[in-house]
Amino acid sequence: MIEKYKYQDLTHRIIGAAMEVHRYLGNGFQEVVYQRALAIELELKGVYFEREKEMPLTYKGHDIGTRRVDFFIESKIMLEIKAVVKLEDVHLAQAINYLEAYGLEIGLLINFGNSSLQFKRVMKPNKKII
Repeated sequence: MIEKYKYQDLTHRIIGAAMEVHRYLGNGFQEVVYQRALAIELELKGVYFEREKEMPLTYKGHDIGTRRVDFFIESKIMLEIKAVVKLEDVHLAQAINYLEAYGLEIGLLINFGNSSLQFKRVMKPNKKII
């Protein structure tokens, strides 16, 4: 039996909403268009979210600025969206950095820019102290 991922039911609902947006709009629009459409679809599906939530970034206890995550879903999942032809390693690194910065365990990286919707589940890496 396959063990369920943490928040699997919620991530499936989010991905389902993104699939509906991609099915309806296709690819080729700017990221903000998909962000607005996804906000509507998430509301229709009853998923609570904050859009472009500004969160502080610190370095060794010092404030170094802020960053806005595309969607902060049910105070559990970070969702970063892209509208590029292909997801690159830099996009994945960005998503992992957001998890680290905001103290979250789970995130999703979704790309609307390809002819097929692309999505990756992102988990906070386990750091071993030596």
